[in-house]
Amino acid sequence: SSSDACVFFVCRRKTYMPRQASAMHGRSARRVLAIAGCVIGACFFSMAFTSPMRPSAPPRSSVAMRSTGEYTGFVPDMQRRTLMNLVVTAATAVPVSVLLGGYILYFIPVSQGGGGGAQVCGDEDGNPIKLATWVKNHKPKDYDLVQGLNGDVTYLVSTEDGIKDFAISAVCTHLGCVVPWVKASNKFSCPCHGSQYDENGKVVRGPAPLSLALAHTTIKEDGNVAVSQWTETDFRTDLKPWWVS
Repeated sequence: SSSDACVFFVCRRKTYMPRQASAMHGRSARRVLAIAGCVIGACFFSMAFTSPMRPSAPPRSSVAMRSTGEYTGFVPDMQRRTLMNLVVTAATAVPVSVLLGGYILYFIPVSQGGGGGAQVCGDEDGNPIKLATWVKNHKPKDYDLVQGLNGDVTYLVSTEDGIKDFAISAVCTHLGCVVPWVKASNKFSCPCHGSQYDENGKVVRGPAPLSLALAHTTIKEDGNVAVSQWTETDFRTDLKPWWVS
């Protein structure tokens, strides 16, 4: 009958609802346990790659202040700070000194030494230069390089019957470049910074501050050409020779 059917339906519904609620409660519990397990696993994983931290000790200054009741003037790691300051200062002073020294040397002309004795001139191979061979291979007013005082490059100037009684240094008084002789313009022209000198080595255009150094030329008994230091007044400027130390 209809009343029996209603009683049966109510009974089925009362028996079905607790089963569904218990199933949902079980799924929620498993979800919570899974999330908790993931969180715990992540914590252990992060701790495995993190170095253990040492307990921090209180600063010495604070300990000293608490024990004595007043500030003692102690500064932590003062020796280490002083050492680092010295290292930084030394590391900075080296490049600064190099740059400053180069800047100062820029304004000091190249000086030439050499004793008072005559030295035999040599060719590019260091062999002595004989006057007879020189005259045979050069024309008048030819300028050619030889090894002069202390092996410095020096120009000998040819004449009709030999060479001039003075030689001209080829070292530029600006930065020490070798100055070539330009026959077309009848002067020395430095390719480095444009300094120019006349046929006797007198400076006519900067930035070179001084004329080219001079040296005496002599002919030895064996016919070799020799040079000696010029210590007299510079005939080109009527000044004392700057290259004499």
